[in-house]
Amino acid sequence: MMKLVDEKKALAEVSNLRKQRKGFAGFDDAQKQIDEKKANLKKLRDTLDDPESKALSEKYNKIQSELDSIKAEQDEAYKGINNLRDERKKLQDDQQAKFTAIKKIKDDYYQTNRAIQKYEYEARQKARERKKAENEKYQQEKRKDRAQQMLAEASDKAYLDEIRRAESLLRFLDPSYSAEKAPLQAPSQFTATAQRKVDDAGIKGFKVVKKDEEDYFAGTGGKKGKKNKKAAATGDAPPTQTGKYSCPPSVMEDCASMGLEPPMSAADIPEVREKVKAKLDFWKSDQEAQTKKVIYHLMCFHQIRC
Repeated sequence: MMKLVDEKKALAEVSNLRKQRKGFAGFDDAQKQIDEKKANLKKLRDTLDDPESKALSEKYNKIQSELDSIKAEQDEAYKGINNLRDERKKLQDDQQAKFTAIKKIKDDYYQTNRAIQKYEYEARQKARERKKAENEKYQQEKRKDRAQQMLAEASDKAYLDEIRRAESLLRFLDPSYSAEKAPLQAPSQFTATAQRKVDDAGIKGFKVVKKDEEDYFAGTGGKKGKKNKKAAATGDAPPTQTGKYSCPPSVMEDCASMGLEPPMSAADIPEVREKVKAKLDFWKSDQEAQTKKVIYHLMCFHQIRC
């Protein structure tokens, strides 16, 4: 007879076997399905032994091999495309670098060209300003020289020609008239002066013969040429109170320049002489004032021009 412990063990083993049997029941169903699939596969293989099926299988295999070759060619082409892309990128980088270098060269060229143009423009401006300054200096010196010349000319006393003409006319009308010995022209800075002295110690025993000096103012009439000679010749001969009277053309010209009627007869001589003396006295009295006035106007004109 079994012990209670053994019985318990046997019952536990039986219960485990029953549980395992339920699991093996699922295996039977799976085995049945596998057998059915094997039977179906055998049927399909039997159909493959058909010539038509074999032809389709061979055609499939051929098409598949062509597709494989095309795929291999595509892979090779894609590989070449990648190489071309890499080479294109390399060429583009090289092109960009050369473009950058060319741009830098152009920028340097234009910058240098602008600097040269700026230098030339500044040089032309400086030359123009220098030329303008030189021209202004030249014009200023020219005006200064002209002003000095005009002032030197203005330093001569006024009415010189009128006084000389009047005195010459008075000598003709009145032989007893004697002009003042004072010089009519004021001393100027341009007056010629003696640069050396002659030693006359060795010139002894010689007699110096003086020539009769002609009166400088006699019969000039303010003109040159034959008329002056004729006036001088007539001036030496005083007009007579009797006989036929003839007025020289130079005397008529002097009277006309002074605004006087020339004497047409010996009776007109005193009246004309008094008028000439009156004008001469006026010119001598107004000579200094007129000289100062002329100098003043010239100085004002020079200041306006400068």
